[in-house]
Formats: sequence, C-alpha cells, structure tokens
Amino acid sequence: MKVRLQKALAEAGLGSRRACEQLIRAGRVTVDGAVADLGCVVDPDGQVICVDGRRVLAEAKEYWLLNKPAGVLSAASDARGRRTVVDLVPTEARIYPVGRLDLATTGVLLLTNDGELAARLLHPRYHVTKEYFVKVRGLVTEEECELLRRGVSLEDGLTAPAGVRILKRGVEKGRPTTTLRLVLHEGRKRQVRRMMEVLGHPVLALHRMRFAGLSGAGLAPGESRRLSEPEVKALLKRVGLL
Repeated sequence: MKVRLQKALAEAGLGSRRACEQLIRAGRVTVDGAVADLGCVVDPDGQVICVDGRRVLAEAKEYWLLNKPAGVLSAASDARGRRTVVDLVPTEARIYPVGRLDLATTGVLLLTNDGELAARLLHPRYHVTKEYFVKVRGLVTEEECELLRRGVSLEDGLTAPAGVRILKRGVEKGRPTTTLRLVLHEGRKRQVRRMMEVLGHPVLALHRMRFAGLSGAGLAPGESRRLSEPEVKALLKRVGLL
C-alpha cells in the first residue's frame, strides 16, 4: 500500500510526521537512490527508503510509560552526554518521548516509536489531558484559580481553560506555599511554570500525575513499564486511529 513518505518514516520510528518532513526538506531522505521531496508517495514494502544513506526498515511498535525523575533530559539523545529518558527504558527500539517534561519536572512520560500516535497526542485538536500536582510559593486565592479556569495571557497567547483545585496550603522554610491540582488540555513549553509565574507564584515542585488517561501509579521514580494492549487501544481510539 502506498503512503506519503513522511507517514512511512514516522511509522518506521523516525519521529513525528513534522520531524520527518524536516528530514525530507533537508535532503536527507532518498527513495530508490533519488533524493525525495515532500510530495513523494511510496510503497514501504516495495521501495528502498534511506535516511542519511541508511535504509529505513519498519519496526514493531512499542509503547512505554516512564515515571521520570528530576535531572533527566526529555530527549532521545544528548550531544553533551547527559542522561536521557530513553536511557531509563529497557528496549533496543528507537523510541522517543511524546512531548517533554523539563529537567526539574517529574512524573508520567510516554515513549514510543509510533510517530503517528505521538503527533496526534501532541496536536491541540485532540485535547489530550495532562494532570499535574504543583507546589508554588505563596497562598493562591480562589480568584486566582478562577483566572486559571478562564485562561491566562502568556507571550504566546491566551491559555485554554484549566481545571484547578487547591489541595493544600502550608509553610516551607518560613514561607507560605500552596499545592494545586491542574488539568490542562494543551502542551506549551513550560506552560505550568509560566502560568503560575504570571500570577506571581513561582513553582517549587511540579509532578505530572497523568497523561492521556495513563497513570504512573506503582512506578517508582526512574521505573518504566510497557503499556498493556487495552491501554494502547484506548490511546489509539482517543486520537481517531482506531
């Protein structure tokens, strides 16, 4: 069956469709020995597809859930030799994280070589939920929670409405703190931290509890597990791939 080249590359574990389009634009992809362009349609089973001269072969799809610890980079590799989330998952497949958690943030992270699923989970159209526990400096008021529920203005635009609940108020090192449960339906860079900074409450700790309905319950920091077949089917169904 013939498909667009970027789809074939994504399904072979080379990244999201967007990332694969960048490979094609850079002239790094050939089909039957000829440099390919974005409009190329291919038969992955009948044509020779190469990236940087190495043949691309389809690999079995893998889906892993990791409880990311602090200090580990959300990337497939790092030129500076820092430990990445891929280093924590016991597989030889070319998996990569679906989205990112910044270096200090802990919690649930999905890793896979299913490029089409990854792209859809990250696309705003599918409103994939992300649930966080966040501890901030200062006492967050109900009025500030209502601002988060309506959306706050960041430099890249108004955020989508968030689910917010105050869980705890306390004192840390002589200063008041508030712990919140936040549920987001979008995934901008450092979004939770930027939202709280706008309200004047710097983040002290951030942990993602759930992503797309997947929970890290039972996983110690740094531990990972394969998704079950029902979990994979639920993800595919969530984004219209099943």
